[in-house]
Amino acid sequence: MDSIRPAAVAGSFYPSQASALRAAVARHLANAKASARATAKSQAGADGLDRRSAPPKMLVVPHAGYIYSGDVAASAYAQLAPLAGRIRRVVLLGPTHRVAVDGIALPSVAAFETPLGAVPIDAAGRAAIAGLPQVRMSDRVHAEEHALEVQLPFLQTVLGSGWALLPLAVGDASPAQVDELLERVWGGDETLVLVSSDLSHYLPYAEAAAKDRRTAERILAFADDLRGDEACGCRALNGALRTARRHGLQPRLLDLRNSGDTAGPRDRVVGYGAIAFVPQPARSRDRDEDETCAGAGDGAEDGAVPADPALGRSLLGHARASIAAALGLPAAVPPDHPRLLAPGASFVTLRDARQGLRGCIGRLLAERPLGQDVRANARAAALEDPRFAPLRPREWEGLQLEVSVLGPLVPLPSAARLDEAAAQLQPGVDGVLIEHRGRRGTFLPQVWSTLPAAGDFLAALLQKAGLAREGWSAEIQWWRYRVTAFEEGDHVRTH
Repeated sequence: MDSIRPAAVAGSFYPSQASALRAAVARHLANAKASARATAKSQAGADGLDRRSAPPKMLVVPHAGYIYSGDVAASAYAQLAPLAGRIRRVVLLGPTHRVAVDGIALPSVAAFETPLGAVPIDAAGRAAIAGLPQVRMSDRVHAEEHALEVQLPFLQTVLGSGWALLPLAVGDASPAQVDELLERVWGGDETLVLVSSDLSHYLPYAEAAAKDRRTAERILAFADDLRGDEACGCRALNGALRTARRHGLQPRLLDLRNSGDTAGPRDRVVGYGAIAFVPQPARSRDRDEDETCAGAGDGAEDGAVPADPALGRSLLGHARASIAAALGLPAAVPPDHPRLLAPGASFVTLRDARQGLRGCIGRLLAERPLGQDVRANARAAALEDPRFAPLRPREWEGLQLEVSVLGPLVPLPSAARLDEAAAQLQPGVDGVLIEHRGRRGTFLPQVWSTLPAAGDFLAALLQKAGLAREGWSAEIQWWRYRVTAFEEGDHVRTH
């Protein structure tokens, strides 16, 4: 094959003339920006941070013809404006539609071409993964594949020049194999990861819309068992979601529509979604100090723990000492506090300054002394959280701890529908536990920062509990609880 892969679907999926293509991309981006401005206020986090403005590390985008999915894709690409000039590598994964492949296909060519010019292949990235057993070198797989090609004009427009492409056609590959590959090329701020996938195919409009909403909720909850009838790029998505979860990225849904909303009939539609995954925002010291002792002493009705900085220093000290002992590292003797001897329930959260979330384990019921509970949960968060590899001693220096002390569980009235349940919650305040038919799940109040709408919060919690297919019903038992969160640096927040 020639050293440059020529455009295969120019003139069918998107315009073949450069001027017409530039105009089409510009039009889609303008539509996306107008829509984003109209909804930005409603997407602001409960803590006042507008996370739509945070540049993404990973994007999920559709790959149909531009007249069908162009506006949806543009809602993702519009997020990249702050990254122009910073991105040096785009790792692009998508499914194979024409040629089956066992594993993941990597091309040997030097560049991919579109009417807007040639995009060089990232030679260093290709070399980094070429030795993996799941990687196959195949130009044939890429020759006619549209799922990757249709992304390039958008990337050329929003990123300009100076970046290279690592195109990966994902065939029969497991989530672990995709995850392993991505970890080798994950990089830092210079690398963008892009997953190309449409959603449901050829269902009636209403059925498709409901199914795609459920699939989007599963993606937002980092499900790694998506099926082909949910997303045609499921194999790439399942692995990428594992990597994104381990690196502590936070998802946000940008757009969710189908071809019946854009340019097609409604009897047989194809679903499209755009989702951004962003690093956790850095906490503002001033903001946290402003919230110190907020609500302290006002939560007696909920049994809330007083927002006592001395208690926080003791809890955090015991948590850190417990982890240090498990890693065989020295640690300062933590200060004691009388509250540690009383029964208590807690969650311990670990964060890494570079990767974000690094572990979170806790208990909901006060069945042992609070000090013992915190020490056990700290060790479990470091070594036993199934989402992460056990903490290593070399990660110790950059580790940040948070201890959340829970108030008692307060039963809530049954609700027949999701919207009825959502109306009973106080966003940004309530932690929630749900249970049904032996399945249960909980979200701490801190989760409101990424799911500020009560309906989305509960939908994601259903997904976490494995109840998404059943949906909300009056048979679900549920409780709310309040939390006092202590962070290192004497930062205290009550929910």
